[in-house]
Order: sequence, then C-alpha cells, then structure tokens
Amino acid sequence: MSDPARAIVGVDVGGTFTDLFHYDEANGRFRTGKVPSHRGDEAVGFLAGLKGFGPVAGLASIVHGTTVGTNALLERKGARIGLITTAGFRDVLEMRRRDRRHTWGLWGDFVPVVERDLRLEVDERTLADGRVRRPVDPKEVAAAARRLLDLGAEALAICFVNAYANPENERAALAAAAAVWPNGHVACSSDILPEIREFERTSTTVLNAYLQPVVGTYLGKLGAALAAEDFAGRFHIVQSNGGVMSTATARRLPVRTALSGPAAGVIAAAAIAQAAGFPNVITGDLGGTSFDVSLVVGGETALAAQTVIDFGFVIRTPMIEISTIGAGGGSIARVDAGGLLQVGPESAGSRPGPVCYGQGNARPTLTDANVVLGRINAERPIGGALARLDVGAARAAIAAHVAEPLGLDVMAAAEAIVRVADAKMAGAIRLVSIERGYDPQTFAAVPFGGGGALHVGALIKDVGLKGALVPRFPGVTSALGCVIADIRHDQVRTLNLALDGLDAASLDARMVAEAGAARAVVEAAGLTVSRIDTVFALDMHYAGQTHTVVVPLPVRVTEGTTGVSAALIHAAFEDAYRTSFSRLLPGVPARIVNLRTAAIGRRPHFDLAALAPGPDASFEAARRGSRPVWFDGAWHEAAVFARLDLPVGAEIPGPAILEQPDATTVIDPDLTARIDRLGNVVVTRTGEAA
Repeated sequence: MSDPARAIVGVDVGGTFTDLFHYDEANGRFRTGKVPSHRGDEAVGFLAGLKGFGPVAGLASIVHGTTVGTNALLERKGARIGLITTAGFRDVLEMRRRDRRHTWGLWGDFVPVVERDLRLEVDERTLADGRVRRPVDPKEVAAAARRLLDLGAEALAICFVNAYANPENERAALAAAAAVWPNGHVACSSDILPEIREFERTSTTVLNAYLQPVVGTYLGKLGAALAAEDFAGRFHIVQSNGGVMSTATARRLPVRTALSGPAAGVIAAAAIAQAAGFPNVITGDLGGTSFDVSLVVGGETALAAQTVIDFGFVIRTPMIEISTIGAGGGSIARVDAGGLLQVGPESAGSRPGPVCYGQGNARPTLTDANVVLGRINAERPIGGALARLDVGAARAAIAAHVAEPLGLDVMAAAEAIVRVADAKMAGAIRLVSIERGYDPQTFAAVPFGGGGALHVGALIKDVGLKGALVPRFPGVTSALGCVIADIRHDQVRTLNLALDGLDAASLDARMVAEAGAARAVVEAAGLTVSRIDTVFALDMHYAGQTHTVVVPLPVRVTEGTTGVSAALIHAAFEDAYRTSFSRLLPGVPARIVNLRTAAIGRRPHFDLAALAPGPDASFEAARRGSRPVWFDGAWHEAAVFARLDLPVGAEIPGPAILEQPDATTVIDPDLTARIDRLGNVVVTRTGEAA
C-alpha cells in the first residue's frame, strides 16, 4: 500500500514533452509518465502528467525543472525593466567587456534588455575600500523610480558602483524605491551578487529583474493550479547548479532557474553512470528543440561560476557547465541559399511538431527523418498522445524540401538529415571534451531525453568514444534528476585580501557566518535531508593578474570554527594554480578575491537498483520480431525488442531496435548492446568492452 505522505514527483517541462518520475519513498516503488507540453500554458501538461499518478492532493512534494527562464532570455520575452545606477555608469551593459558578436569586422547588433531611457543615474559614490564618499539621496531615488514607472517599467534593478564593498547606499536606495514601487519586483545588486566586477554584477542583477515577473507569474499559475487540486505538500524548483530551491527563493532569484531542466538531467546521468561504474562520461540530452551536453569527470559535475546564455547575457551564478545547440527531434531541416543542408536551430516544438504528427507542419524535422529510416516505430510513438505517426507525410515533406533541391532520393535525403544532426552533436561533444584537454576516447556517452538513444552509434563512432550508457528510462532522466537532486544554496562575497599577513581569525569568522546564512536557506526549503554539508572555495590569483582560479578549501564548520589558516590556503592555491597552468609564479604574492560558500542538503539515498529489470524479465519475452531499418545507404533487417522486458546480462548484437514508452534505442550493425545490473544499456563496438 502506497503512503501518500512519502510520494515525491519530479517534473521536467520540455519544449515537446513534459516528463514525470513518481517515487514512493515508503516502499521504493516508482512510476514514469510522459505527456505533451503546452507551450504558453505549461500548467496544462504539468497537471495532466501529475493526475496520471492519481490525486494530486496525495503527493508529499513536487520538484520541477523548468525552461521558462531560459526561453524568456533566448526569446527576449522578459519584463520591461528599469535600472537605477551611479552617475556615469548607465552604459555598462552596452560596453560589456568590449566583446563583439562577430569575430571579424567592426559591427554588431547587441541590444541590452534595459532600454537606454530606462537606465537612470543618481548622484552617489562608494569607494572600492567601502568608504561612502557621497551618500545617496532617497528623494532622488524615489523620483527616478516614479519616472521609470511612468515609462512602463514592471521591475527595477539597483546597481551602484562598489556596492559589493559596502551596500549602505544601495540598501538606502532600495528602501526608497520599494516605498513607491507597486510590486515586489525590485532588488539591488548587493543582494543578488555582492561580488566585484561591475559589468557582471549589473548584468546578473538586471537579468534577474528581467525574469522576476515572468517566472513569478509562471510559478503563481502552477501554484494556483496545484491549490485547486488541494495539493498541500512542498513545491520546489531545480536550479542551474543542479540543486533544489524553494519556490520563494526561485521568485527572488529567478536568474538561478536558467538551464534548470538540463541541469537536473546531468545530475541524474552522473548518478546513474557512477553507480554503473562509469566515472567519466559526457552527457547528451536530446529533446524536442535542443541537444544539451555536459562533462562529468570522476563522478563530479563541472560547475561554472559564470555562464553566457546568449551574446551579452552574462549570468554570474554557479551553474552546471552545459553546452547547448539547436539540434532536437523537432529541429527543421532545410536547404539554404548556398545549397547546403541545415538542421535547426529552428524547431517545430510540440505544436505543430514534426510533419509525421499530423498537426499542420509541412517542413521536415529530424524526427521525420528517423521515422522514414525505420528507426522510430510509426505504430508505437513515444508519449502515448498519438495513435500513430504519418510516415507518408514525412516522406513527402523530405522529398519536397530536401531530396528534390539536393538531387537525392528520399532515403538518401533522410539519412543526410540524420548525419548533419549527428555532426552537430559530435561537434558539441568535442567542445566540452577535447577543447578542455580531455581525450573523448576515455569517456562514455550517456544519451538521454526523448531522442538521445536514437543516435548512440553516431556519438560513439563520430567522436571516438569508448562506448555509451543508455539509462533505464532515458526519456524521463531529467525528471528522475529532480527527485534525486540535493537541496543547494550558493553565495559569494568579495573579500579582496592579501594572503601575506592574512587575519585568519577574521576570515574564519566570516566563513562561519556565511555558512550559517547558507544553511538557513537550505533548512527553510522544507525537504527531508540526511545532513547539510557546507563547502567553501576561494577565487584567488597572483597580484597583478585579472582572472582568478577557484581554490576549494578542505575545511568544514566544526564547533563554531573552520580551522582555516594562511598556510592551508597557500597550499590549496598552489595546487589549484598548478592544475590549471602547470606552473607557479614563485615570489609573486597571492590574493584572495572572493569567498564562495555552498550549503548542500543531502537528500536520502535513491537506490538505482530499484530501476533494474524484475525477475520476470526474459530475452524471449522481450522479442518483438524484426523490421527493416536503413543504415549506411541500405536496408537492414533489425531485431526489435521491448527494452524494459530484457533481463540483466542480455546481449543484443546490432542491428537492433530497443523500444520503450519514453524512448527508442538504436543499435547500429557494428555495435553490441548489453543490459547491466541496473537495467542500463551498455553499447560498445562489437568485440570490444566498455
């Protein structure tokens, strides 16, 4: 009997499908779900998926991975916002780092999210050492806020020079502006990012304001829909660093929801790979609109302190390093003016979707190509929303838009679409591996999402990976990540201290205080955790350098102290610097720039063995006959299996198709698949071991 008080559901809303993973912590049982997404009204698919598991009121908690923030940034559909800043600094957002969109030429077309007439200046000044030279005038700030309201601003960002060193002027301005602002969408940079570097701090703060009304409205709609179903449990959001936060934190810091859904997928993929004995993997999430790639080394995901969502959109907050390209199942194939075949970045999404969906789209997509090649079963489409796929319509679209312009037959054109998409995916994998100094031959791929497992062969052969590990439920991996992700809160504080002559006691007190503040946020989230770990790191460099290296500190708060010392920091800095640059600079003094603190609430262990095939699984029961599938210019008779019925240890030589409700796995003719003890599909070149 299920205990509703222990049921948790992970929900990942993608561009095409909404994926769900239901886990009953009381008895270790799970269920999965996949329903079409409703772009523009995501609550429809969200609720439809939840209701598939029974009464929503019986759920203890819901953890949601969302792309609403990311989409708003990419599509520039955030709120109309105003900026109040120090006199002389209204154009920081346009100056950026003197970078440009195009490498060659002296032209560009970047437009900040804050229009210039909505960027107002006030007379104040705080020095770099924290001294206030000119106090801010609250009346001047209030007048500026009223003017921005008259100009139609919906949210307000306040960013003063050197506010990281002393937030006094910003806090006074915040109070003055809040007194006249009609909603809660007003914040200052010292609350969002109290860190040195004017552009990055301003960019992060204004993008946070840009997303506040959008994400707040979205979460409000979901909250109202859940309340209408008498849901009284906890509702949480996955953030970009792979951790979970409360909806209250998400409303206050919506910028941390960028790449939320993909981050959940990386967390789950890393956990699955580690449990399966693959510490070094490259994850690849192929959904309806994009292919998201991330590197996992030694079982650890890579966190970046700063991310660029689009040109000039710099977000300075910890995020899992994810590279995204426009190559998803709904990516549209076309022949450009130069006669070259292109796939993406434009996508058909879920509405109208690929041509084979029969919902009005006439232009071929990657999914249409896979259907024509026989790799996707037209009679058993994933998600369950459609009874069948229209192969004839897909063939006709490929013929008209690709085959005829290129002088190819339909099958060659369909294969060309897949190969172009494969090449883009291979390029993304090289970007996160070779360009960072890692040999991809020592890594395995972990493809997931609705379409990742369709391209296993190309990921292995085109890049030279040693193999691939396809999760038990690839189509709902990101939803699983929502369930198993820890609660996490990151914060940063600029210190700007010389290591020589360091007051270690003062630094220790600051670290203890930061740890306490971060822990309080985790505790307020309300999810069950086994313990809360506090992790510290310093941004450091040699005196005179501009850029910093991240220096993890091997200390923890114990009995009110971390035990940090100058000698410990010096040794940790040299280790980190040597790892990054293979050399040190003897005799040059080192400096501490920023203190980074992360509080991590460890969720109860999720035993991935729960996903393994049951005792009734058998090779014979999994057989579903065979069908012709197109590989390398010819038809091959491929064995077809119900993937979830395959037993542990089963070996399947290619060509073969493994079908399941949430995804399809394609095994090329020269590859072999094996079911491991957790039910994952391990794919290698025939005759080789992973």
